[in-house]
Amino acid sequence: MKVVILCGGLGTRLREETEYRPKPMVPIGERPILWHIMKIYAHYGFNEFILCLGYKGEIIKDYFRNFHWNTSDVTLKLGSNPQIQYHNRHEEEDWTVTMIDTGLHTQTGGRLKQALKYIPDDTFFLTYGDGLSNHNILESLKFHQTHKPIVTLTAVQPIGRFGDIAMDDCTVTSFREKPEKQIGFISGGFFVMDKRIEKYLTGDDCVLEREPLSRLASERNVKAFIHTGFWQCMDTYREQQLLTNMWNSGNALWKIW
Repeated sequence: MKVVILCGGLGTRLREETEYRPKPMVPIGERPILWHIMKIYAHYGFNEFILCLGYKGEIIKDYFRNFHWNTSDVTLKLGSNPQIQYHNRHEEEDWTVTMIDTGLHTQTGGRLKQALKYIPDDTFFLTYGDGLSNHNILESLKFHQTHKPIVTLTAVQPIGRFGDIAMDDCTVTSFREKPEKQIGFISGGFFVMDKRIEKYLTGDDCVLEREPLSRLASERNVKAFIHTGFWQCMDTYREQQLLTNMWNSGNALWKIW
């Protein structure tokens, strides 16, 4: 099964980093967050990726073209018949990465529509290039295959960002720390989809999260796979630092490989 990753957005809320590189290439530790996302899927045996590129997509292309060069010890034989020998082996050697330029200003639905021609199977995965989770990919696929909707999303409860106050008749009675989880669920950005979604996608200006998913929901064609474990997006510099600190401290809850 193919894994489609949307990598083309501008990442304006993380301008400190994305002024120089696309958001999926912002590092968590020594590797870009895109690598971490791909490692999650590869752990479950899904190692055929389709990357929908846009903003600064050439940086992502260069990263994978030079992956072995930048991560291996190498021996070069110079002269008229030059040769390169790589001395390291990597778990990523069996990855297949298809990179397609879907346009600088194309919206999420438009990027997905362009990617569908590279997907031979009826079912595929879709996610964004800026979120990490330890949810069970195989279980979400099994859930999708059991219920047979067009879209299955992984529903998560993010960690609360702010503490709150308790009041009684406008009198503050206590201060509460940030809650572990917010009350409601949101889409965690990890999808299992059926290719039937194609008829819901229009042109490059189609925003997947608006009309297509809203219409599918009204038709009761969206199911939610509930995940109560770790999930964290990387929308801001603060969140990038949070994930980096987790990785560097050996407490990266998404590291299941």
